Amino acid sequence: MKRSLIIILTLVLFSCNSTQLTENWKNPDIDTYEPTKVFVIGLTSNIEARQQFENKLKTQLELRGIETVMSLDFIEPQFRTEKMTEDELESLESDLIDAGFDTILFSKVIGVEDKIEYKQKFGSDFNTNTKFRDDYLRYQDAFYNPEYYNEYTVYNAETSMSCICPTKERELIWKGYISITDPKSIEKTVSEYVNLVIAVLEDQQLINPNSVYSEPQVIK
Repeated sequence: MKRSLIIILTLVLFSCNSTQLTENWKNPDIDTYEPTKVFVIGLTSNIEARQQFENKLKTQLELRGIETVMSLDFIEPQFRTEKMTEDELESLESDLIDAGFDTILFSKVIGVEDKIEYKQKFGSDFNTNTKFRDDYLRYQDAFYNPEYYNEYTVYNAETSMSCICPTKERELIWKGYISITDPKSIEKTVSEYVNLVIAVLEDQQLINPNSVYSEPQVIK
């Protein structure tokens, strides 16, 4: 009950941010999980964003006593921004197992949506005295005035945790869907995203909580 309260309060705090958890799934056959060596990978051609994301996630996991390696430090340079074949991915998994990894955290953008939001909230009161002229004057700006509405973009992302333990069947442990609304700063977006993923994984008892308290940095 206490853990559930913590995650509810955490998600309420994140609701004011541009990054929000929309859905998540946990393998029903797994109650708790304790990864020992994690491979983190952010699939994007933006190397700056990938570097910041993987480094931030690595830092947060290491604060929880988990050995973590970024894909940029492990995968050959030619595969960092190029497509990989099925054979190459199978070879990568074998290399990870040989290197002692037991878990992969994989994040990627799976969709992009363009949205329009009216700046003025119209009431739904039923008024029989409203005449055509008044009604038209009230709503016409929604079509003829570009300043009457906001246009923004929502990126739908997904992070998954998979087990690649050599003595166990490779399986999906957890998957979370996260929306990122109109990101303006790579640093701020990465920080919000990673903090949210870590909070959910802690709540789901898939990683241990950070035992060392540190004041979070406020990124403007």
